[in-house]
Amino acid sequence: MRITAGLDVGSTYTKAVIVDEYGAMIGRAIAPTGFRLTEVATATLAAALGETGRTANDVAYVVATGSGRHQASFADIQVTDLTAAARGVTKLFPNTRTILDVGGQTMKATRLTPDARVHSFRLNDKCAAGTGAFLEKTARYMGYSTEEIGPLVDTSKGSTSISGVCAVFAESEVINHLSQGVAPADIMHGAIVSLVGRSVQLMKRVKLEPEFTLIGGILRFEAMGRVVREALKADVNVPEGDLVQYVSAYGAGLLAQRRLDVLGSSGAAKATA
Repeated sequence: MRITAGLDVGSTYTKAVIVDEYGAMIGRAIAPTGFRLTEVATATLAAALGETGRTANDVAYVVATGSGRHQASFADIQVTDLTAAARGVTKLFPNTRTILDVGGQTMKATRLTPDARVHSFRLNDKCAAGTGAFLEKTARYMGYSTEEIGPLVDTSKGSTSISGVCAVFAESEVINHLSQGVAPADIMHGAIVSLVGRSVQLMKRVKLEPEFTLIGGILRFEAMGRVVREALKADVNVPEGDLVQYVSAYGAGLLAQRRLDVLGSSGAAKATA
């Protein structure tokens, strides 16, 4: 069986996915990216392969994506995360026309053509208030871990307004709310509503159109998807469980399979890359 690998070297986490010739995801792994990008990319790929009982020598082609993709020197080719995400999303949800990808350090809105190509995109990577890092920092300030964000928001009885357009000002609002005795759950809910407001504005800038699909690590928290649905007044697709974190890596693995098909065989692909 011919297998390929997709590697997403993100700013916060590195994800690896092993894909078989039928487009199925047969192995996956995730690890904090840290600062030794080549090492973590190699180790994460090995961990994903460990789920399949295969080794690096069995991989016919490797495609790397993400902000640190060029540090995965062993990859056969690198592609942008926009391209990889489009491929992964449309494999899972073929009718997707707008993608919202909320990661730890960036937020991206992408509109696709009917044939799943990137038509237009906008990024928000200038301020932490528009990324998942804002939610994680808010949780830590209140004494909660990232893993506790979802359960915490589930106990909220309402969202507290956080209107700051800058992470520093938004943090000041959080401090003020706490000093006034506002429940942490309501503050966390308000932080999500604030982040979703920025998300929707980004989607509008690419002239959003349905179907909508949400991906990225912050979408692990069910409240995020729920608030986006409420803001858009429309249904949205969200991959189940932690799959939201692997979509770009999956797309890279699918692109690797396509690359092999175009080049005719794994031998020809390796020789050409």
